[in-house]
Amino acid sequence: MTSLLGVAALLGGGITAGVLFAVALSVVPALFAMETGTYVYAHRLLGRNWDPTMPVIVLGSALANGALAALTGGPARALFLAAVVLLLGVSAVSHLCNVPINRRVKAVTDPTDLPADWEDPRPLWRRWHLLRTALAVLALAVTAAAVTAA
Repeated sequence: MTSLLGVAALLGGGITAGVLFAVALSVVPALFAMETGTYVYAHRLLGRNWDPTMPVIVLGSALANGALAALTGGPARALFLAAVVLLLGVSAVSHLCNVPINRRVKAVTDPTDLPADWEDPRPLWRRWHLLRTALAVLALAVTAAAVTAA
């Protein structure tokens, strides 16, 4: 059972870290290179399938790590618990910081006619994204260390 949970925790953590890293490495710079209206259009297209999928993967990975913490002892338990905290951090940053920005961008009805008071959210969105990416990569490393120690 612990072997299966270890694979699930590593797979989920790897997908999470990989997706967020890829977005930070390639998608974010591309979005910054776009004119504002094009960015709004692209952002709306890119976000379509992330929202329902990524929370399940992130929280599923946290659950797998939590189950492993309950089933193991010693240093591995502490590492699995640390991975849970890091993955919950990824989820919290996503839901409390990035998702509200995403909703604001998606609410723009005409990307070619932005409201006069509209502020470009890209710099703030990038900062939050880089934080959750760092948390996800660290969670993956901690999970890998925990699986090795278990």
